[in-house]
Amino acid sequence: MSTFVEEPTPVESIPEGYLSGFYSRGRDWVPAIIVLVLALVAWQEGIRIFHIERFLLPKPTAIAQNLVDNWSQLWSSGWYTFQEALGGFIVGCSLGILSSFVIARFRILGEAFMPYAIAANAIPIIAFAPILNAWFGIGQESKMAVAAILCYFPVLINMVRGLTSVPPASIELMRSYAASETTIFRRVRLPNSLPYLFSALKVASVLAMIGAIVGEYFGGSQEQLGIIIKNSASLFMFETAWAAIVVACLLGIGFYLAVSLAEHLSMSWHPSSRGASG
Repeated sequence: MSTFVEEPTPVESIPEGYLSGFYSRGRDWVPAIIVLVLALVAWQEGIRIFHIERFLLPKPTAIAQNLVDNWSQLWSSGWYTFQEALGGFIVGCSLGILSSFVIARFRILGEAFMPYAIAANAIPIIAFAPILNAWFGIGQESKMAVAAILCYFPVLINMVRGLTSVPPASIELMRSYAASETTIFRRVRLPNSLPYLFSALKVASVLAMIGAIVGEYFGGSQEQLGIIIKNSASLFMFETAWAAIVVACLLGIGFYLAVSLAEHLSMSWHPSSRGASG
């Protein structure tokens, strides 16, 4: 009786350099983690040695304990504020991208509009917040508007730069093939602008959280993270205020990392990504 021996299923090998790249990216975080740990230790011991009062600077351990005790409330408020930041991010970045398309297509509009855009970008956002509260009320809409203004200008300025800084040789080559302006925009200008766009989106992700929290200082629901920071500081509940700041930082960092992940996934084909990975 013949015996059939099942052949082993071939196992796909791990791509060369994958693990080394993974460990290399992990090692990049080691110095930052070491600095963070040393800073927290210095913070904790500095308060003990120099007898710093808690209203000036609470201990990291006290902040951490407050964060654990009030995590449910702080996270709920943080998520409420993050929704405002996300809404403002989407609106501001979308308007910035659409405006950049128009300005890049009609250069005379760019020459007329860009100086004012740069000047408006220099205005402190705290000057807009009370006005936007009067326009949109003290609900989420006004905070989204503040975040949208902060996101709009960096995206607009960077996208215009990316759309207009195409090498002339690339434009001439496309025109030699009788390509239309729409084809040149889609095949050359838009891909060239993507690194500029994602750089602006990463900046805007942080600015959106800042704008939402700053807008909340001028009134709103008690569920908002900015209101908790403001009220806790005024009531000398400094550990709670710092715990709320930690939650805001965590959400801002997470937002930034999400945009960075989107950049990595959508830009793997771009020459800049291939050069970085090589």
